[in-house]
Amino acid sequence: MRPRSVAPLVAVVLAVAGCAPADDGAEHLRVEVLAEQPHDPTAFTEGLELADGVVYEGTGLAGHSQLRELDPATGAVRRAADVPDGLFGEGVTVVGPRLWQLTYQDGVALEWDRATLTVLRRVPITGEGWGLCFDGRRLVRTDGTAQLRFHDPATFAETGSVPVTLDGEPLPEINELECAGGRVWANVWRTDRIVAIDPADGRVTAVVDASGLLRAAQRVGVDVLNGIAAVAPGEYLLTGKLWPTSFRVRFVAR
Repeated sequence: MRPRSVAPLVAVVLAVAGCAPADDGAEHLRVEVLAEQPHDPTAFTEGLELADGVVYEGTGLAGHSQLRELDPATGAVRRAADVPDGLFGEGVTVVGPRLWQLTYQDGVALEWDRATLTVLRRVPITGEGWGLCFDGRRLVRTDGTAQLRFHDPATFAETGSVPVTLDGEPLPEINELECAGGRVWANVWRTDRIVAIDPADGRVTAVVDASGLLRAAQRVGVDVLNGIAAVAPGEYLLTGKLWPTSFRVRFVAR
């Protein structure tokens, strides 16, 4: 989210001798890289999702935001449409023949037609738009706070919310989302962590250390880790804002 940050901030506990954060009760995982593919280094990635053999990517920054279709095997851009009126695009998710895309501070969500990549309507939302996913029943949204917000997939009307906690403490700045396996997987802004959230009570059930994906030479000019898409049972596609590479990974025990 948000305009270009300085270098990604790593949680203090992760910076101390490589120790894991003190989040007793949550499973500790790391990423195992299965494959790499190119990623457009000009893409300020805000949302990522695989549906029907297409990776949909929402990119951000006011006046530069797009909705893109990517080839899942190569990462190549198949089609792209500009987000209208200079809006700052955010998280995306597919619901049947439609796709929802959030905007950051513009107060609207956009409903797109997937076949034509045209905007069908704009729906007002309260608060900021960060991450978005669809669990098969409802939309799940983040807004920069320590909350998951739930929305009707047809109307985008808000239907409820749940506070997100890690080791009993609120976890704010939850970013890009993926609904998979009954959990909500989320990037945590300005860190190299991904968390798994139980949407029933908001409790973080797993913390993934995703540091070290990019080599030192690749980190020049990039922004934060952001973008997670389930691509197969237990396998995910990860990337970041302005990253030159995407990674197919699975999460394994530390």
